[in-house]
Amino acid sequence: MSRMPGWLRRLGTGMNRWGERLEERRAAAVRDDNGLIVNGGAEATAQGSAAPADHVPPPPAYAPAVAAKPDPVSTIPWGMRVAAEAGWRLLVLAGTVWVLMRVISAVQLVVLAFVAALLITALLQPTVTRVRRLGLPRGLATAVTAVLGFVIMGLVGWFVVWQVLDNLDNLADRVKDGIEELKHWLLNSPFHVTEQQINDIAQNLQNTIGTNTEEITSAGLQGVSVMVEILTGMLLTMFCTLFLLYDGKRIWQWTLKLVPAQARPGVAGAGPRAWRTLTAYVRGTVVVALIDAIFIGLGIYFLDVPLAVPLAVFIFLFSFIPLVGAVVSGALAVIVALVTQGVFTALMVLLVVLAVQQIEGHVLQPFILGRAVRVHPLAVVLAVAAGGLTAGIGGAVVAVPLVAVTNTVVGYLRSYAQVHPAHQGPGPHGATAIEVAPTPPPLPPSAPPSPPTPPPGDRA
Repeated sequence: MSRMPGWLRRLGTGMNRWGERLEERRAAAVRDDNGLIVNGGAEATAQGSAAPADHVPPPPAYAPAVAAKPDPVSTIPWGMRVAAEAGWRLLVLAGTVWVLMRVISAVQLVVLAFVAALLITALLQPTVTRVRRLGLPRGLATAVTAVLGFVIMGLVGWFVVWQVLDNLDNLADRVKDGIEELKHWLLNSPFHVTEQQINDIAQNLQNTIGTNTEEITSAGLQGVSVMVEILTGMLLTMFCTLFLLYDGKRIWQWTLKLVPAQARPGVAGAGPRAWRTLTAYVRGTVVVALIDAIFIGLGIYFLDVPLAVPLAVFIFLFSFIPLVGAVVSGALAVIVALVTQGVFTALMVLLVVLAVQQIEGHVLQPFILGRAVRVHPLAVVLAVAAGGLTAGIGGAVVAVPLVAVTNTVVGYLRSYAQVHPAHQGPGPHGATAIEVAPTPPPLPPSAPPSPPTPPPGDRA
């Protein structure tokens, strides 16, 4: 009994020590996990106050590894990154084109006059060169060529107006006779058209004209303003043509100074090629239009259709509008033949127009224009439609040569960039840089794949 209290005392002391060591290990584990001391004892408080506030201890060895968060750019698919960067560039380009079109529409008359002057200059420039070879100075050669060119154009316009006014009375009588003949043909045709229906159509036309008198009068007043704009555009065209013929080379050299120095060599090489393309287009179109006018005019003349010469001139002028011009001029000739000579003559005129236009499209244009201005038919259709919607007849006339010149310039600049890679822009950067591409560049086809390396134990 006397030893029992001592034994219990020693057992209690051992239990206390073992509990204190257990609490110290638990506090150390908490410090390793959270970097905080949660023991609450006096020793733990002293140790916590001695540790620096910004110190973060490393995780314990038994803690699970946590993967680092990836770069946000690398989480986006490669195709989406390319589409995003191409998208905002296309938006900027579309905004630039929209602003440019707004500026052009605001000064549409000036732009069309300058483009028409470029076309006339491309037509007359070879004549200036030939006249200068005869010994005339540059100013006199330019003046003679320009005056002769504009005089010939003015005489052609005066001849057309004179022929129309001179045959107007005769044409009116022929139209009345043609309408009566067309009326009898409809009555005897298999379409079962009655005279009452024809009279109703004529009455509706008269009522339409009577009710729209104010609109017709306002259209006539607008026609006066249109004539003023046309005369202004003609004067601007003449003025620009004179300066382009006389000083075109220095104007081009001044334009090159506006181009950045890095792109200046390529643009300097593309300019003469674009001018040759424009010259070839204008010459070829003039020759093709002249052939169309001569042969269709001869066919109309031998079929005894009135106004054969003015119709031939209209065919020549409308031939400068691709696709649409041939249809309009041919339809005009057929309508005149129908109301003056009857259905049979109109069918014969239609056959003549179709035959000449087929020969033009499949023989004359490929032979005369050649490969210099070869443009896909779809591009021609879209260009004519866009030019007509943007600037009317003038836009339809200049659309195709603009597309041909653009095609030549783009092709030359692409070839120039391949031959002179030093003039290219900087490489890709940002989200679509080459170093962040998802796949490495492929090996060249000639390089065979390297054989696998055998393990050390299999080597001889």
